[in-house]
Amino acid sequence: VQLQASGGGLVQTGGSLRLSCAASGLTFGRYGLGWFRQAPGKERDFVAGISQSGGSSYYADFVKGRFTISRDNAKNTVYLQMNSLNPQDTAVYYCAARSRIYGAWNVMDYWGKGTLVTVSS
Repeated sequence: VQLQASGGGLVQTGGSLRLSCAASGLTFGRYGLGWFRQAPGKERDFVAGISQSGGSSYYADFVKGRFTISRDNAKNTVYLQMNSLNPQDTAVYYCAARSRIYGAWNVMDYWGKGTLVTVSS
């Protein structure tokens, strides 16, 4: 199983980025997908999650109204649209997959390598 995140980069405060995560080696539609982030010197945090069908999505309070998670099961890809970025959003962003339907998002089956997002002030 491979999860390949891309789309990170340097952006100014107030700007936007769209992260993508392409999955292979798994039956994509059977997995819930999540985005997590880890800032320097901090623990990894849940950012957003989306159900297998894409019908349900979940967000951490600190991104509600600014970030949107979506998935394209035909392309085996999950996205994270990030708007109104601020320096506190600077982190390495990871995508992950889980086969469970319910439960907390901190237990995932597969993790990808991260993509760095840097927001300048």
